[in-house]
Amino acid sequence: MDRISLRGVTATGYHGVFDFERREGQPFVVDAVLHLDFGRAAASDDVRDTAHYGEVAGRIKDWITGEPLNLIEALAVRMAEGLLKEFNIEAVEITVHKPKAPIEVPFGDVAVSVYRERT
Repeated sequence: MDRISLRGVTATGYHGVFDFERREGQPFVVDAVLHLDFGRAAASDDVRDTAHYGEVAGRIKDWITGEPLNLIEALAVRMAEGLLKEFNIEAVEITVHKPKAPIEVPFGDVAVSVYRERT
């Protein structure tokens, strides 16, 4: 399966279990790997025959800035399932990074990843 990798889509979101996270917001960073067959797009050379990564990035930003969720796990699943519904892809891997998570020990990053396939 061919793939499109979209890394580092960043926006401010209000996800988290603590009141201050939902009030103040923080950056979220999302990586997406879209799995699809490039055969049709390669033959036509038409963006309508692939997953338009600019549109994918816009939808990811919408989910980051949209309805607050408690867990980044829920956000990742919502994105993966939504992208499968909205775009011509066979599978998707989403990684949601929360680099400013309220963790009381030094850390570099915290992230969750999900993989979903079209059924």
